[in-house]
Amino acid sequence: MNQPLTEEVELQLPQNVVDGSARISLSVLGDILGRALNNLDGLLQMPYGCGEQNMALLSPNIYILEYLRNTEQLTPAILEKATKFLTSGYQRQLNYKNADGAYSTFGQGLGNTWLTAFVLRSFGKAQSFIYVDPATMEQSKTWLDRQQGQHGCFRTLGKLLNNRMKGGVTDEVTLTAYITASMLELNMSVTDPVVDHSLSCLKNSTSDLSNTYATALLAYTFTLAGDVETRARLLQHLDTISFQEGGLLHWSQSSSETSPSLEVEISSYVLLASLSASSRSTSDLGYASRIVRWLVRQQNAYGGFSSTQDTVVALQALALYSTRVFSRGGASTVTVRSPSGDRCLFHVNQNNKLLYQERALQDTEGKYSVEVQGSACASVQVSEYASLLQSCGARCTLIHITGKLFLLAHKMFLTSLPFRITLDIIQELPVQNLKPAVVKIYDYYQPSKLLY
Repeated sequence: MNQPLTEEVELQLPQNVVDGSARISLSVLGDILGRALNNLDGLLQMPYGCGEQNMALLSPNIYILEYLRNTEQLTPAILEKATKFLTSGYQRQLNYKNADGAYSTFGQGLGNTWLTAFVLRSFGKAQSFIYVDPATMEQSKTWLDRQQGQHGCFRTLGKLLNNRMKGGVTDEVTLTAYITASMLELNMSVTDPVVDHSLSCLKNSTSDLSNTYATALLAYTFTLAGDVETRARLLQHLDTISFQEGGLLHWSQSSSETSPSLEVEISSYVLLASLSASSRSTSDLGYASRIVRWLVRQQNAYGGFSSTQDTVVALQALALYSTRVFSRGGASTVTVRSPSGDRCLFHVNQNNKLLYQERALQDTEGKYSVEVQGSACASVQVSEYASLLQSCGARCTLIHITGKLFLLAHKMFLTSLPFRITLDIIQELPVQNLKPAVVKIYDYYQPSKLLY
């Protein structure tokens, strides 16, 4: 039995707490993807919205399903429900397909090269769960092929309603790398004329490694292509510019330009590159685990991240890592002691890895002691919800929501992340006879839980 890990967590409410708003809960799961797997009704939700939103909701479901299937945890009930959702999302996405096979935000106007590649990538993976018309995919691939320039790079065409959807894909090189990786994920051969031509374009771009996002995406692309030499050179450079602290490993776009979403996406692509080679060593998994330890600290309480594309890429990477290290053995015990002396015990083993265990706690302030002992993964979350209302002038009101201390224990490490939201409500036009109004704030990944 491993030595126990212990950490103290101190919870303190802010001033001016709204009476009755403070509440605290503790939950335990036995899987690295447990937060995303919890509340499958919310995760495997019915896709909706425009062509971008529909794909942002549909795509993460596929990676979660792949993980459950690859680890033999996919039950008939989950599969049946997911199949209905994926089928609906697939059929809805066809509404945004142009006659030429390209996809656009509202299904009309010039097709978007990035969105078309995103759809093609996702539909290719969804094929193992639902029926996807091969002719539809071939039509989209043919359209993408026609957007390839004479030097092998792809042209940027079309507009997105929200450019944050495509993450760090901002220029010809990153777009070409994204499209090429999509084609390689669909098991297209490197000898395919289009793939071979695009790899040639990307090879010429590896002389400039100043763009960290592009370097990470290129490392993943050349890993899929089986170019061992280029992959090694890119990963070696990435290692020299990584941020390493306390056994954690991650990347940022630059020292002067920091973005939580880009950091997550870059680090996820490096993780994918580390895990996707045809031959892997123990050191590769050890390196990958340091990235995973950083990534899980960036997750919100329900398994998502701060934006759309970083959630898609990170869940893909975490699902791949979880598949690589999955083990049915091991067990752990989580012991939580409250400031008033109460003790809660949770047991995690191979039979309840995906069981969401949660208890409401009474002490909203003070030091909690969390101890994890055993060899199985245990995801422990202490969540404290509280809201306060204070004036910030005649035209503005501030609403604060605090809490969400997320802890993860996995084979001898423990990490934590504080969480706070401040929402500014500004009165743009003065009006008379103001009346009270009800404000409801809920978590995107679990709408059933009200935050305020």
